[in-house]
Amino acid sequence: MQLYNTLSAKEREALIEAAGQERLTISFYKYAHIGNTAIFRNHLFIYWNEIDVLGRIYVAKEGINAQLSVPAENFEAFKMHLDSISFLEHVRLNIAIEQDNKSFLKLKVKVRNKIVADGLDDDTFDVTNKGIHVDALMFNELIEDPDTILVDMRNHYESEIGHFKNAITPDVDTFRDSLDIIERDLTDYKEDKKLVMYCTGGIRCEKASAYYKHKGFKQVYQLEGGIIEYTRQVKNKNLENKYRGKNFVFDHRRGERISNDVIAQCHQCGAPCDTHVNCANEACHLLFIQCKSCAGQMNDCCSNDCKEIHALPFEEQKALRKGKTVSNKIFKKGRSEVLKFKK
Repeated sequence: MQLYNTLSAKEREALIEAAGQERLTISFYKYAHIGNTAIFRNHLFIYWNEIDVLGRIYVAKEGINAQLSVPAENFEAFKMHLDSISFLEHVRLNIAIEQDNKSFLKLKVKVRNKIVADGLDDDTFDVTNKGIHVDALMFNELIEDPDTILVDMRNHYESEIGHFKNAITPDVDTFRDSLDIIERDLTDYKEDKKLVMYCTGGIRCEKASAYYKHKGFKQVYQLEGGIIEYTRQVKNKNLENKYRGKNFVFDHRRGERISNDVIAQCHQCGAPCDTHVNCANEACHLLFIQCKSCAGQMNDCCSNDCKEIHALPFEEQKALRKGKTVSNKIFKKGRSEVLKFKK
């Protein structure tokens, strides 16, 4: 039985264009105690492959984390399937603010040790013992309270292009880096301050809320549904939008505009810009911020060296990449020394 992709991204892209159907980009997560993760993974792949779901889904003993797209006409079938799974019945679905039919081009359902890497090794830490969820209205009220400490649980390259006003934005590369740093910096406020957290869709700050409760914080809150759901509620309920800039997303779009503020700058020239790109040199693929002017001058590359390599014939580029790994550079996320105006 087929339990893996058989089409390349380019082949899938052509099929999507030929179908001409609207697709919905959706994310959801759920912390739960899953017994046999391999069986659950295969169950999801078999059914979702049949209804043309594409995306990146992680399954672990602690739950599921999914970012995907589904044809709009198959949404009800998809939702009914989720509701047929006991711990996913009525799970909150974050539907993207800005749609893109090509946000995902393959279906990948993978078993992982954790759905959010946290670097923790603590058997007494229960991820389901979470903090208090708040909606957009309550969140707006909480963050104006002088007894509130607002923390962005995302990484530096995410908060760089957008964040809530007055938020603490840790200068970290990964979620696991932020947990101990935040506890250390806020340890004096465990008893008397309200710790309010937010992230993209809620999954990171839900785990963080359980972790900080475990570490002794008395008043722990999280923005339910994250920035994605906050934006929807602000629009639907005509609330004040306290978010500035873009929301970084983990698909081909790389960002959704939440406000007209541009709070970041091009990493190459320093001009106001909040557009993330990957270096066109496949041997580099560095994620960084680049304006249209620099993209034209640099042929979509991060440096002159990469520009020269990208100009070579494909086979020569491929030969240069052979036997080399650049994952350490990719995950610097804009920290490369070649970028003059990096954060």
